[in-house]
Amino acid sequence: MNQQDIINEIRRKVDIVDIIGERIPLISRGKNYFCVCPFHEDTNPSMSVSREKQIYTCFSCHATGNVFTFLQNYEHMEFRDVLKMLADKVGIELKGYNYQKQADPYEEWYQIYALANKYYQNNLQTVMGKDARAYLKQRGLDESVIKEFEIGLSLDQKKSLTELLTKKGYAPSLLNTLGLSTGDFDIYHNRIMFPLYDLKGQCVGFSGRIYEKTDENKYLNTKETPIFKKGTVLYHYHIAKEEARMKKQVIIMEGFMDVIRASTIGYRNTIALMGTALTKEHIASIKRLSHEVLLCLDGDAPGKKATLACGEMLEEAGLLVKVVSLKDDDDPDTFILKNGKERFDALVQNAVYFRDYRIEVLKEGVNFRSDEEKVNYIHSVLKETVKIDDPIRVEVLLKNLAKTCEIGYNTLEKRFLELKEESQMDQKKLPFIEKSAPVRKKNKYQKAQDAILSAMIETNWVIDEVEKEHVVFQDLESRLLQSEIAYYYHKYGNVNFADLYTYLEDKKDLLSRLAKLGEMDSSYQNIEKKELYDYFKVMREYNRSQDIKRLERKMSEEMDPKIQAQIGLEIVKLRRGE
Repeated sequence: MNQQDIINEIRRKVDIVDIIGERIPLISRGKNYFCVCPFHEDTNPSMSVSREKQIYTCFSCHATGNVFTFLQNYEHMEFRDVLKMLADKVGIELKGYNYQKQADPYEEWYQIYALANKYYQNNLQTVMGKDARAYLKQRGLDESVIKEFEIGLSLDQKKSLTELLTKKGYAPSLLNTLGLSTGDFDIYHNRIMFPLYDLKGQCVGFSGRIYEKTDENKYLNTKETPIFKKGTVLYHYHIAKEEARMKKQVIIMEGFMDVIRASTIGYRNTIALMGTALTKEHIASIKRLSHEVLLCLDGDAPGKKATLACGEMLEEAGLLVKVVSLKDDDDPDTFILKNGKERFDALVQNAVYFRDYRIEVLKEGVNFRSDEEKVNYIHSVLKETVKIDDPIRVEVLLKNLAKTCEIGYNTLEKRFLELKEESQMDQKKLPFIEKSAPVRKKNKYQKAQDAILSAMIETNWVIDEVEKEHVVFQDLESRLLQSEIAYYYHKYGNVNFADLYTYLEDKKDLLSRLAKLGEMDSSYQNIEKKELYDYFKVMREYNRSQDIKRLERKMSEEMDPKIQAQIGLEIVKLRRGE
């Protein structure tokens, strides 16, 4: 069995609907399934998944492919790793399969960070790491946690890491670029080191924390590089993703210690923002973990402000957002240390909907003896309530508001309905934003060409008919795709959309042409010979018309009357269909 056969066998034994459905909720509509596209900002289901063709297509951002490409892009995995994962899933041994990994321009960078990570970890276990280990033990981090999170130590020496790496042949200028040194000296001195990973689980930087009294900043992070950007990296993401999908819930915290502490009591579905604002890139990654998000940020004023800002952005992205509310100046780390697992479990189990939390925050500082403040508070709460779709929650909130503010329920309900109507009217007035280029209408020749190409892929006997009739396609891409389809069919004995996506992965233009065919709703699995030959007839008509135009141009440029007459005769014959 050759390599392509191995790939095809694995792909045929998995169902793309099942694989995507394990990660994103799918809605069945007709013969296809639909979901929110994870590859762009999407709140309405715009991705179609075809069980028949075993491909997915987003009609907005045009992301498309088969089960392999989906997992590569969704899980940030190499093709070889996706193939191995699916092979294990269906019980196929990858014996004899060799995959040439594509060269990564940053491979050397990853190697350097990996070496630095090992170096820091080793330092912590030496005599020089005694005080740092004592500090970590005091913070409640035992050896197993230190090992799991690969916590290390930078020594109180000027250039220990720099010398180590330069002796291994790495240029000092590259170490400076990576944020590990400046000049010939180490950046990090006498700090506890937390490695930072990208979404794939590769070390791309560090955060160093002081553990002795000093005037230096508490944390020192690696500077941003092409492979480390705060706006895309989420701490613990590569570990949390499987747990989050199993629990159908992801918990967002602020810092490393919060995530590490939560992990020690069984919460491995946690990620941290690492002291930066939530970005669109973060949200896109979070959406791949779970539809339900719990915000568990610090209980102080900045933490509440961040909770409100993050909650708004996550809800706008179509996620279900709840809040684990901490009091006073607690953070998850200190709360768990003080109160233990059971109390934290209770907080998580009683997480409130984001809108309910926002309404509670609005109440803070309101003087209910002031009519003006009370009225402003009522209006603010009603504006928040309009954003809630659940009618039961709305009724409970309105009743509580009526009781708190000593106002009639009917009055509140009337104003709520007015605001609801105004909101719906505003939505209708919003300008329509075209998410993708307008689709050009196909002429009958283009329709015939696409139908023939699709039929070749879906009903393989058509390939022989196309070759027998010497059908000529209009454009170069279509001709090249027709050639690839025929070659694949004659070599492997069968061809379909899903397998072609993998076969053509390095031919971007042809892949784009294939994707456009995959977007078509029409099915040609049961095409009849008469229908096929009608398409052939349309193609011949087109080619004939093009030949006539070419000869007419030639005749207009020709000066010799005899040659003009010969060309004219050819044109007459073409018009007669000869």
